[in-house]
Amino acid sequence: MWEQDYVPIAGSLGYSTLVAAIPLVILFYMLGVLRKPSWVAGLSALGVSLVLAVGVYGMPVPQAGASMVYGAAFGLFPIGWIVIASLILYRVTLDTGKFEIIKDSIGALSNDRRLQAVLIGFAFGAFIEGAAGFGTPVAVAAAMLTGLGFSPFYAAFICLVANTPPVAFGSLGIPVVTLAGITGLPMDALSSMTGRLCALIAIVIPAYMVVIMSGFSRALEVLPPVATCAVTFAAVLFGVTNTLGPEVAVILASIAAMVAMVLVMKAWQPSRIFRLEGDVEATSVARAHTTGELVSAWSPYILLVIFVLAWRYPPITAGLNALGTMIPVPGLHETILRVPPLTPEPSPYAAIYNFQWLSAAGTSCFLSAFAASLLLGLSPTRFAGIVGSVLKQLAFPLLTIASVLAVAFVMNYAGMTSTLGLAFAATGSLFPFFSAMLGWTGVFLTGSDTASNALFGNLQVVTANALGLNPILTASTNAATGVMGKMISLQSIAVAVAATGMAVSEEGRLFRIALKHSLILALFMAIVTLIFAYVVPQFVPSV
Repeated sequence: MWEQDYVPIAGSLGYSTLVAAIPLVILFYMLGVLRKPSWVAGLSALGVSLVLAVGVYGMPVPQAGASMVYGAAFGLFPIGWIVIASLILYRVTLDTGKFEIIKDSIGALSNDRRLQAVLIGFAFGAFIEGAAGFGTPVAVAAAMLTGLGFSPFYAAFICLVANTPPVAFGSLGIPVVTLAGITGLPMDALSSMTGRLCALIAIVIPAYMVVIMSGFSRALEVLPPVATCAVTFAAVLFGVTNTLGPEVAVILASIAAMVAMVLVMKAWQPSRIFRLEGDVEATSVARAHTTGELVSAWSPYILLVIFVLAWRYPPITAGLNALGTMIPVPGLHETILRVPPLTPEPSPYAAIYNFQWLSAAGTSCFLSAFAASLLLGLSPTRFAGIVGSVLKQLAFPLLTIASVLAVAFVMNYAGMTSTLGLAFAATGSLFPFFSAMLGWTGVFLTGSDTASNALFGNLQVVTANALGLNPILTASTNAATGVMGKMISLQSIAVAVAATGMAVSEEGRLFRIALKHSLILALFMAIVTLIFAYVVPQFVPSV
């Protein structure tokens, strides 16, 4: 059994950190400076990470190869499968002409792009995040905004920013449930603290989105519905996470936010309609439709909600899971020894590929698309044609997702990610600040708040205890601030690009713009964490 070494360069954490960061530097440089397509950046970083894992960290070649295959497989399923199914669902709506009715129904609420972005990108996207997670909300919401007339680039960007507050409680609270399991801390306390942090994020993000779109002065023009949406979402999220737990917090918060915002929009409209650059000014009122037409048009998304919620109903989930399979990864499962301080004691590192083909969120989305195609009169042949065109469209995005997950898994199993984590943990009294940045780094690397919590949750607790800090705060910060890294993870970028049909050449630009906002928001939450740690520690639940 091979034992991980977190300081392979002369026993120095500093030098080892510089080496461990090279794959990340490659990603940033190729996307942000050379402006290469993300699949090129991903494959380049993968090659470098394999060389470092074997040549510097001493990882045996079989384990390095197996971790690469494991990561790529996880990238394709379940993550890639969600992207495929989400885009098929959108195409069914588009090809049957129903999306025009959806556009009219949303336009009847408001033609203002700011309000459309908050309603669809933030509130509706949060609902999909709470029910399904794993990239589904960005794919669905970005495709919808593109269909409404947003440019593909702008739709992708605004949905990446919007899909932050709900991520820590996505897919029925899985990130927090995972965090509790990894750390051994009480789930109620973790849910409460993560909910407090995410409620604060939720108050900020809708307004932040609108300021990005229109500037501060024009953002004030839509303050009533935007503030209503943000405050309602935050209040319900705070209340549920501090009383009922993490599982349905985002679902209830998003439903309440959508209802509250729609009620305000029906009673109040801004004096000036905001359009994006290149928009054609609306000259006519959206055509009225019968209730039957509206229900038919929205039926693909109604079916999506029904299928996703049914898939998350415990008895159904258990039955579907029974048909899946757990595959120990050959040559990797329990062949690597993780050691303290990443684990309380030396322990074999599991590597089990969970191929839950039927209970996966992507499967529920695909079945809802197929059911919608039948309901809307598409022949199986036309549906198959849609599937084929979507697969062709997603060739390069899927390659990006597979390569980036391969990088994350190689770095993880080689111990390189742990080296980066230990570097953050060595910051002493400033650790609450860097605790937030550690969560941000984890989500950027893995593309998943759940994976980041599994990766760094225990390190957050061990370091907090050593420094006399409340581990509930640092562990919760890993989950809550980590969501800011979601908008720049290459998996999220690839999902957004694929869902909107954006040109691959625009990926680097999307990454660079999203990076700025991701850093601003992560630094804001890092400062908030410092305040909780040293100014108002009484507001942090005790262990």
